[in-house]
Amino acid sequence: MLELEPEYLNKIANQLIVISSLLSGFSIAVMANILVSNTEKRISNHILKVTTVAAACFLITLFAMTKILLMTTNGFPFKVENADLALPKIFGFIAFILGIIALSVLIALSGWTKSRKTGIFTTIIGVLSFIAILINL
Repeated sequence: MLELEPEYLNKIANQLIVISSLLSGFSIAVMANILVSNTEKRISNHILKVTTVAAACFLITLFAMTKILLMTTNGFPFKVENADLALPKIFGFIAFILGIIALSVLIALSGWTKSRKTGIFTTIIGVLSFIAILINL
């Protein structure tokens, strides 16, 4: 497995903190909006579940990357080995990918609350956006 230099991992962690903060905030806002609505539709319950997963995954990424950022910043008071970074790196990256999947599913499901045509459109956009994200990771 390729070991990333601590300085490079620090920069990646910094970027993922910003991205995860924004995406978790968005997911929590959508989740709160669904919670306060009086909709009892089955699709709304699925959207709520997917949004909750997305928010949780992005929060996990946020805190895992914060740990990496702290450990790879000059002045950290303890000696850090590459093995110390492995667990937060694995959890953070897996949670980030799962969050992206959940957010893509959210996009795909969102149109089904309105109509069949809108549902088909948002499903296509959700799948295409997920593929585009994977290509660019």
